[in-house]
Parts: sequence; C-alpha cells; structure tokens
Amino acid sequence: MLNDVNAIKRDAETRMKKSIEALKSELTRLRTGRASTSLLEHIMVEYYGSPTPLTQVANVAVQDARTLQVTPWERNMLSKIDKAIRESDLGLNPVSTSDSLRVPLPPLSEERRKEMVKLVRQEGEGARVAIRNVRRDANNSLKELQKNKVISEDEERRVQEDIQILTNRYIDEVDAVVEAKESDLMEV
Repeated sequence: MLNDVNAIKRDAETRMKKSIEALKSELTRLRTGRASTSLLEHIMVEYYGSPTPLTQVANVAVQDARTLQVTPWERNMLSKIDKAIRESDLGLNPVSTSDSLRVPLPPLSEERRKEMVKLVRQEGEGARVAIRNVRRDANNSLKELQKNKVISEDEERRVQEDIQILTNRYIDEVDAVVEAKESDLMEV
C-alpha cells in the first residue's frame, strides 16, 4: 500500500520536473539580445546525406555579447552550415571568414520583443497545463487504489493534498522561469 502511494508521488514529481526542464529547454531557443550558443543547438545541417545537429559538426562559441563564432570540424561544411543558419527561423545572416562563420545578432525591435514575450507566456502556460495533467493522473491513480480498497479515503485525501502542494511548487517554478525570461527579453 505505502509503496503504491510513494510510487505515485515519485512519478508525479519526476514528471513535473521534466515539464520544467522541457520549458527551460524551449526558452533557451528564444533569442534575447545576448549571444548564446544554445541559440543554434536545434539547427540541423546536412552531413554526408543525413541531418545532423550543428553542434556535432562544428564548434559554436560566443565571440562577444552580440556575435557567435561557428568553426566547422571540416572546412567543406562551411557553406552547408551557412545555408542551414540562413534557412532557420532565427533571421540570422552569418558572415563567412576563411575557416569559420561569424553570426552577428541584430538588436531586437520593441515589437519583436513583445511577440517573444507572448511566446514565452504560451510556453509557460503549456508547462502549467502539463503539470496539472500530471496532478490529474496521480489523483486518478489514487482514486483507483481507494476504489480497490488498497488505501482508505482519508489516506487518499492526505496524499491528494501532498500532490497539490507539489503541483503548486512546480507551477510557482514555471512562473519564476517565465518571469526571468520575460525580463531578459525586455532588457535593452
């Protein structure tokens, strides 16, 4: 009985943590005014006939606050990497040097910043929904245990309260992550 209840609580917490990690991962892809290597992590490059993440065919480094430096492991990959960055949805125009690419990040307009804040809020709401779905699944599992007389109604209510406390904690964490990203975006 206790193992079942603890397993449900552990599973709920693990899934809520994954929701937070997924949110953070999504938000790193949104461009702020500063250069960050994570900006290019999701870009795929054609490498010997198969799409490969850019970070596996080149070294990506921050050159200064507004410039990324991309140095391919193989020189012949320079044009393919250039093309992949240009065709991405980031609106970046790399500048080719003899053996690397400089990727200057243009400053964000006020309108673009507001659009990105809306995207951040949407991602945050998606994470909140995911956390609430985890809570619902855990509560359904508890109801099933109670229905099968594995736990008492009082025990079910107590564990549901624990799961609600967990849910509130992770939703507060989502709010903090979203707020931090919003302030980062609105910083000029």
